[in-house]
Amino acid sequence: MSLINSGLDSAIAIAERRSGKLGAEYFTGRPQAMIERALMALRSSTWIIVASGFVEPVFYLMAFGLGLGKMIGNVEGVLDGSGNPVSYAAYIAPALLATSAMNGAIYDSTWNVFFKMHFGKLYQGILSTSMGTLDVALGEIGWALMRGLSYAIGFTGVITVIGSVTGDHMIRSWWGVLAIVAAVLIAFGFASFGMAITSYLKSFQQMNWINFFLLPMFLFSGTFYPLSVYPEWVQRFIEALPLWQAIQLVRGLTLGNIDWALFGHALYFVVMIVGGLLFTTRRLRKLFLR
Repeated sequence: MSLINSGLDSAIAIAERRSGKLGAEYFTGRPQAMIERALMALRSSTWIIVASGFVEPVFYLMAFGLGLGKMIGNVEGVLDGSGNPVSYAAYIAPALLATSAMNGAIYDSTWNVFFKMHFGKLYQGILSTSMGTLDVALGEIGWALMRGLSYAIGFTGVITVIGSVTGDHMIRSWWGVLAIVAAVLIAFGFASFGMAITSYLKSFQQMNWINFFLLPMFLFSGTFYPLSVYPEWVQRFIEALPLWQAIQLVRGLTLGNIDWALFGHALYFVVMIVGGLLFTTRRLRKLFLR
């Protein structure tokens, strides 16, 4: 009898939430439930797949920073905060750090969400409980953020070790400690926006558009060379891209080039986070709570 009453109370609570009487139509304070589920799923995942997003930027650093960098030497016209020339490895390392944060966040907030939405039917089940759409969005984005952060921390460790061994330190300032904080902001922004976009995609062909956009953005956002090589109108276009904003933020911190422009780059990601959460929450409600 108590079990029946408990089930009845739960059903009533859900019905009241759906009608807005409890004021918790979007948020019930339980996004951690999504993260706990993701941790359980991680235990059965193939670690090679999980680590692939971290290993890729390391390979780029080894091939371009340490390999091609020996031929290039210092990057012309680029100085650190102390006025010293910047080696090619030190120039691309912060860009690859920002890319690591992006990779971790994007993977979990796009393909992972796509499968849960269209094949696992996970969100339909979760949103039939007392959890709200903002709980789901924050939980999934929070998990993607944690993955992006872990990639960024791992990559920071790699460039610190390489710098100590080669004598070419890629973090030139104590401000570089804040690069990890910047990586959190970057991962949060990409995860929020990634999930918002994924909620509108319905097929594998459409999901491939994400990769079609990410690769050119990675190659042309000032990762491997300054924007000054492009015509001015191309520079203006690239400056609007989120990865360029991320690279400038992290590069400014690791090289010690601190100015007010860094706040503008950080604000860019705050807007991404707020916009992504807003669109994701409304989209999930439209899809599963009609």
